[in-house]
Amino acid sequence: MKDELQNIILRDEQIGPGSQLKKVQNFLRRYAKTSITTKEQQRFKDQETAALIAFAKAENCFYNHSISINDFISEGAEQKVYRLDDTQVLKINQSIFYESWLDYFNSLLTHNFFFPSTAYTFLGFRFINEELHAVIKQDFVTADEPVDLNVVKEFLEFNGFQHKRNNDYFNSEIGVILEDLHDENVLTYNGVLFFIDTVFYLTESFYST
Repeated sequence: MKDELQNIILRDEQIGPGSQLKKVQNFLRRYAKTSITTKEQQRFKDQETAALIAFAKAENCFYNHSISINDFISEGAEQKVYRLDDTQVLKINQSIFYESWLDYFNSLLTHNFFFPSTAYTFLGFRFINEELHAVIKQDFVTADEPVDLNVVKEFLEFNGFQHKRNNDYFNSEIGVILEDLHDENVLTYNGVLFFIDTVFYLTESFYST
């Protein structure tokens, strides 16, 4: 499983509906390799954002469709959610939970690997209040009963994720951290768990062979 995820994160292929997402991640990965390392993480992210804006303009990676306030559904610390149509939602994210845009796009790819039933599709970037945001879409999931976080814990532990604290987990075999799995980010429908909002981080051990 680790090899499969490493191939997704570390190789350059752009295949299928996630190709736009992977295209941006490829750019960010190359940028990170060629950038001067700085101890000031915010400075790096500012520089990364400037490079990403230039890339997005050159590659026409902006989402220019209107987003109506009438379609607003909810808002969390990290993103706003809007109804796109009867079956999908838009999520607008500024990547504030991540030290870099690369970490954010790695998280999207990792989510799609583990939870394809709620996969993210990257639609483009958008400026909101002069700040860069990513626009993604996802199938809309309704819950028919409250989620039992003990069931979530059992499911994740069965799949190699050990509970650390609160709603955070770690897969030591792969080197992946999974956080923020509270009862609004995991839904239950027909007895099936749907992970709709996840925060993944890749640790140094993920990159080892």
